[in-house]
Amino acid sequence: MKAAALRFELHIQGSESLKEKRAVLRPLIEGLRRQLSVSVSEVDHQDTWQRVGLGVAVVAPDGGRLDTLIERIRRYVGDNLEVEVCDVAVYYMESANE
Repeated sequence: MKAAALRFELHIQGSESLKEKRAVLRPLIEGLRRQLSVSVSEVDHQDTWQRVGLGVAVVAPDGGRLDTLIERIRRYVGDNLEVEVCDVAVYYMESANE
């Protein structure tokens, strides 16, 4: 089993309130959960209108599948026209058996 966590720093240009921010963020989070079967959470900047810290956790049976899923997640977020990806970091989890 292989696992990783991704952390996205996002910018929502047109957002002028937390309500507008959530209106953009909610479909993005639900789409990631539904289409890619990953765990997603807003992890930072909850009270900021235009910034988002988004965490994504992914588990796969092997390294090749994990890399494929990570690329699909990056592409899904990057293709969203309502957010700008400012930064993305990938953290690979180590297994105690390796």
